[in-house]
Amino acid sequence: MAIDEGGLARRLWFKFRDDSVFSLYTPFFVGLASATLHSETTFRHFISQDLHFLKAFVLAYELAEDCADDEDDKNGLRDLRKRAVGRLQMHDTFVREWGFEFPNEDISKDIATTKYTDFLLATASGKIEGERSVLDKIATPFEKTKVAAYTLAALAPCMRLYAFISTEIQGIINPDQDSTHIYKSWIENYSSQVFEEIALQNEDMLDKLSVSLTGEELEIIEKLYHQAMKLQVDFIAAQPISDQQSVVPLSRVYDFSKRHLMILCDFDLACTAFDSAAILAEIAIITAPKADMDGSDQTQLARMPSADLRSTWDVLSTQYTEQFEQCVESIVASERVEEFDYERLCSALEQLTEFERKANERVVQSGVLKGLNVEDIKRAGQSLILQDGCRSFFQKIVKNENLKTDVHVLSYCWCNDLIVSAFSSGDLNVLNVHSNELVYQESVTTGEIVKKMESPMEKLQVFNDVLIDCRSEGNKHLTVYIGGSVGDLLCLLEADIGIVVGSSSSLRRLGDHFGVSFVPLFSGLVKRQRELADQDCASNWWKPLSGVLYTVSSWAEIQAFILGSSKLVLRKISMATFWQEREREEDVI
Repeated sequence: MAIDEGGLARRLWFKFRDDSVFSLYTPFFVGLASATLHSETTFRHFISQDLHFLKAFVLAYELAEDCADDEDDKNGLRDLRKRAVGRLQMHDTFVREWGFEFPNEDISKDIATTKYTDFLLATASGKIEGERSVLDKIATPFEKTKVAAYTLAALAPCMRLYAFISTEIQGIINPDQDSTHIYKSWIENYSSQVFEEIALQNEDMLDKLSVSLTGEELEIIEKLYHQAMKLQVDFIAAQPISDQQSVVPLSRVYDFSKRHLMILCDFDLACTAFDSAAILAEIAIITAPKADMDGSDQTQLARMPSADLRSTWDVLSTQYTEQFEQCVESIVASERVEEFDYERLCSALEQLTEFERKANERVVQSGVLKGLNVEDIKRAGQSLILQDGCRSFFQKIVKNENLKTDVHVLSYCWCNDLIVSAFSSGDLNVLNVHSNELVYQESVTTGEIVKKMESPMEKLQVFNDVLIDCRSEGNKHLTVYIGGSVGDLLCLLEADIGIVVGSSSSLRRLGDHFGVSFVPLFSGLVKRQRELADQDCASNWWKPLSGVLYTVSSWAEIQAFILGSSKLVLRKISMATFWQEREREEDVI
């Protein structure tokens, strides 16, 4: 999706937006969205911290106003301060509207709250990264403006985060249940146009105050923005969940003591930003002149000139795309089913088997894969750009000592070495790769392919073989399959949890035609949370739903769902116990 990044604040939000996902996928907000969050304990504690945030906001705006040099800037900051004062004065009214009252005595401040408010006020005082106040080094009033900009960098992500979260929740609430949702007022308050205007006003002010900053000062802005975002995420993750079951994160709420977590994943356009076939073709085209010049064209592995290789590949690529689309069109031309029909889907996908085999045979016959050096392939794999968050997810999965995890990559890719090399860094050599392989003669490809996986049915067979091997070792398992192409459809449906990453229109069209439901992951988790709250027993709560796949827009969502935030507090305790533990932590500090 094309994004209009706008000014500095907007660019920073999109750069660090993945952090916000870890807030959305916390037990707190999944519980709030599903209206199952305990109101008298967890939510009451959460909104009690608003007072501390609002007081810090008021003081930060005041300090920023003192640092602003331009009268328009001062007026803008003054208006933001007045808005914060107004929300502070209305806090009791809001709380009563939400159905709560707080005692007259001071409300204790959380450690996570303290970390953010201390950071904000230190920034507003010109103390950056624990150093001596930068105000002491400023020679002119104009230079003080950068402190105001720093302050807005610490404020803006807080407003945007809550506007984002509340809007996401508002978007999935069933209209029939909207009036009865226990947290309706809170959601409407933060997803309102009024709060959106506050968020935008903070971002506009940050943009304006940052116009004249140097490159070094803009780097400080970025660091402060990211730090503020992380502290807000940590605050939300630290909210205590009092004695209630949660569906997130999977690794900590599902009993994996006697069960393996099986992560199976496609490679092309699921893990990668580019299709591996095009990458291998590009290696052939780029290295062809070198092969011609060093005399290798005199061997039995003679290669086409670079220009011929490129034109041949263009023809093959265009032919594949056109015939694939024709194949999909012929499938969806049949009568659409009303309910999920797995057998008819399997039968329809059989049509792709012969198509994929013929396409691969054309590649072999063309000779475009002849003469590639294995070292060139490995270097290309090592420099391959993976989707944002993909490598990080796998690194955290394989290093998680609390999980018995097996990770398998299942791919139509022609070259196993390319995939292995792509995951060779970051201790990811433990991944099991299942794919086709190129044939080598003295480290140089012959142009032949050892064909192990060419169709959705063959990929499903590999998927089932992996599970059989796991069972033969006496292991039970929960399977998560991550994919984004038509070839993944059967594996996605066979897994306990099928997650669609990316935006393949062909996958969606075929799935829809045979009754597959594509559900945004967060929305699906909220529904699961609601169902869990209605059950008397939480054992085996994750039961696969026939014909249901979950969709995500980023790997951050997958990581947030399976692993959660590293700062997540997932303790089923009473609030009295929570406060006792918090007081002990404060004594230690």
